[in-house]
Amino acid sequence: NELTNAFLSVPWYYQFTMGGLLFAMAFMATDPVTAAGTSTGKWIYGFLIGVVGIIIRVLNPAYPEGWMLAILLLNVFAPLIDYIVLQNNIKRRLQRA
Repeated sequence: NELTNAFLSVPWYYQFTMGGLLFAMAFMATDPVTAAGTSTGKWIYGFLIGVVGIIIRVLNPAYPEGWMLAILLLNVFAPLIDYIVLQNNIKRRLQRA
C-alpha cells in the first residue's frame, strides 16, 4: 500500500519524466508497422497511449512501468483506429459530393 500512496502523491507531470517514457515515445510508439497509419489516427493513437500509460502508472501498483503495456494494448487497436478514421473520411467526402 505504501507504493500506491507514493505514486498517488507524485504530481501528474512527474509521470512523464519517470521510467521508460522517452524510450517508449521515441522508439516503440513510432514503429511504422504496428502504429496507426493515417495522420489523424496517429494523433489519436498517441493520445490514447498517453492516457492509458498514465492510468496504468497511477492506478496499478503492481506494474509501475505502464508505457510498454499501453503501447502493446494500443497496437492491438491501431487497425481499428485507422478503420474508423478512414470511414469518417469516406463519409465526409460522400456528403460533399
